[in-house]
Amino acid sequence: MPRTFYANMQIQPLIDGRSELTHAAEPPQEVIISTRVRLARNLQGHAFPGWAKAAQRRAVLSECEETIAGLAQMQKGAVLEIENLSDLEKQVLVERHLISRELSAHGAGSGVVVSPDQSTSIMINEEDHLRIQVLRSGYHFNDIWNAIDAIDSSLESSLNYAFSENLGYLTACPTNVGTGLRASVMMHLPGLVLANQMEKVVRAVNQLGMVVRGLFGEGSDASGSLFQISNQQTLGESEQDIIRRLGIVIETIKEQEINARLRLIENEPEKLADKIGRAYGILQHGHVLSSSEAMNFLSLIRLAVDCGLLPVEQRAQVDRLFLECQPGHIQFAAKENIDSDGRDTARARMLRKETGDMPSLNFDKLAFS
Repeated sequence: MPRTFYANMQIQPLIDGRSELTHAAEPPQEVIISTRVRLARNLQGHAFPGWAKAAQRRAVLSECEETIAGLAQMQKGAVLEIENLSDLEKQVLVERHLISRELSAHGAGSGVVVSPDQSTSIMINEEDHLRIQVLRSGYHFNDIWNAIDAIDSSLESSLNYAFSENLGYLTACPTNVGTGLRASVMMHLPGLVLANQMEKVVRAVNQLGMVVRGLFGEGSDASGSLFQISNQQTLGESEQDIIRRLGIVIETIKEQEINARLRLIENEPEKLADKIGRAYGILQHGHVLSSSEAMNFLSLIRLAVDCGLLPVEQRAQVDRLFLECQPGHIQFAAKENIDSDGRDTARARMLRKETGDMPSLNFDKLAFS
């Protein structure tokens, strides 16, 4: 049974430590929040996790844990087995993008190894035997590809991957066969949302063989105007070609977002200022905030930074609060069981404290008529 108590939680060191998403080495960028590359891999001669018996899953977990923990990049990291985690711990790991919602629903024989800086996580026995993920704040496809390729090569030297000369890497789902690569970029697109242009963007992206999802991937909503754009095709192209094509799409969306913001500033500066001002006031003085409300208000504060209404240093604070206002993080910080209403109150209290010293909005940056 998953643990439900709060003492001695295994993920406490992750929460206390500096992570890529909360304390990135470089200042956050406009529009692009983070970049991620994920590889799906399986072991030759072992049943896929969805068909494997418990003993088979545990055997794969044991073999992979030892190999992964021995990698230079993963030493002194966290080695976690899903069946030993509480539901809350699993929720926090999902919110930190260290495991998928699918892995959090698994039990015996599944696990994850997380690097000390939380930029790399390797899930074991999710849909595939291995899901290798490298995530960085900002836009860094080349660096991420080099990092994940090195990890993949090291693992392949010790583990016998399931590979076909004709098809490439074999995966549980046919849509991942070939490179097994999913590359994605988390983008902040409030201009397109406020201009009611996102539906058009989603259609155009789909026609180019890419997909648009919400904050936590497939089936999640886009609170805070945060969207994941990723490739769909994994077969018939090299990893570099997939990343190159996705990069072209990302640059086009970024240009459209910037243009949408400029049109808002030019055509509706008072309405934009009103939305930002209300968000600023509620974050500093609100007493009950749902996670969706908080995300949307923080999105407007990030937009205010990008428009020059607040110092650029506030962007990193907003990106950290995007994460820390999630339900699991609020519950974890409370150190006790609180219901939904209690979380909404605790969230508002935390955001009042975090934004209380925020500088005043400089509305002179918007050209009012």
